[in-house]
Amino acid sequence: MEFRDLLRFIEIQDGRLKRYYSDLEQERVVLARTIKLTEELGELCQEVLAHCSLQRKQKLEDYNKEKLPEEFADVLITALLLAKSMNVDVEKALEKKIQKINKRLGGVDTR
Repeated sequence: MEFRDLLRFIEIQDGRLKRYYSDLEQERVVLARTIKLTEELGELCQEVLAHCSLQRKQKLEDYNKEKLPEEFADVLITALLLAKSMNVDVEKALEKKIQKINKRLGGVDTR
């Protein structure tokens, strides 16, 4: 998948989700998506703990290693939806951040 395909999906998903918050002010949409991101991050953390066998025995019995990649995807998708709600150009933000990191760590220019 190309990054532009992911951003296209985010546009579509944002449209699908509008029915849940069409009557909310933009500030509340941002808050709701921030909370959702926290929820998804918590689920990812649970999967990481299970992956490292650091969960209690009962949870480890139900562990499915296929869920870990899905939780990473959930966090990324939710973060991109939040960025869209806040009019953040994620592509430009990533380019700028990568340049900053490369400059600081002496990396190569990825452009």
